[in-house]
Amino acid sequence: MTLEIVAGVDGSDESLAAADWAAREAGRRGLPLRLVHAWLWQPVDVPLVQDRTEQEQVAEQIVRAAESAVVAAHPDVAVTAEVVPDTPVTGLLGVQERAAMLVVGSRGHGALAGFLLGSYGQQIIAGAERPVVAVRAHDEATEAGEVVVGQLGTADDSAPALRFAFETAAAGGAVLRAVRAWNLPPLYAYSPGSLRLADEAGGLESFEKKALHEALTPWRERHPDVHVVEHVEIGSAGQVLLSASASASLLVVGRRARRGAIGPRIGSVAHAALHHANCPVAVVPHD
Repeated sequence: MTLEIVAGVDGSDESLAAADWAAREAGRRGLPLRLVHAWLWQPVDVPLVQDRTEQEQVAEQIVRAAESAVVAAHPDVAVTAEVVPDTPVTGLLGVQERAAMLVVGSRGHGALAGFLLGSYGQQIIAGAERPVVAVRAHDEATEAGEVVVGQLGTADDSAPALRFAFETAAAGGAVLRAVRAWNLPPLYAYSPGSLRLADEAGGLESFEKKALHEALTPWRERHPDVHVVEHVEIGSAGQVLLSASASASLLVVGRRARRGAIGPRIGSVAHAALHHANCPVAVVPHD
């Protein structure tokens, strides 16, 4: 099965920025790019003039305009574009089977306000089985910036995010900064067994550094050309990642894919990254 990068477009500046970012990444990875605009005829029961043919033409114009802009800027990338007869969320999620990633636009109002992700973007990220990259129209990231990835939980938990980050850094020749945040455990969490493990590692911080190093080892072996910086810092995961990614080209975080009682969730770390990072954010699901 040939993989592709899929970008959702709706005519906004944010979606055009997402399409451009997706085209650059497709060029680096040698993958085709698929532009998708989801539109569904939904007549409403109000006294308004509704012209289905006109709306269909507008939907087609949106996707063709995005295609023309991408082809002009990235002539070496194979691009296809289509209107999918569906709602935005189910339309984009419905074409993810062959996607290496989904790319969506996200409104932003500067570093303080961060992303205004919107309900569609949140639903796509929460429901996707593939990595989703959120891109703003005026991200402050530079092409030469590091790829920053959060290594949270166990090595198995973070494996999908590390894989995506290493592949992205390798494709773009970027430095990879792997970040692990930690906090002092609450008093009730102390036990002779946990203290023994920490002592054997040389202390709590050394224990966290060892955990990060071991999680990175198999991915370093697969991508020996990627220069890796190991970054362990005390503090909340969201704050540490945002600080470490201040000048990054991409921030990669994980998201637990299991559904909660009220449906799929993004998670607190991904939520903080999506709303406050200065660069595009990739959210990678894991079990």
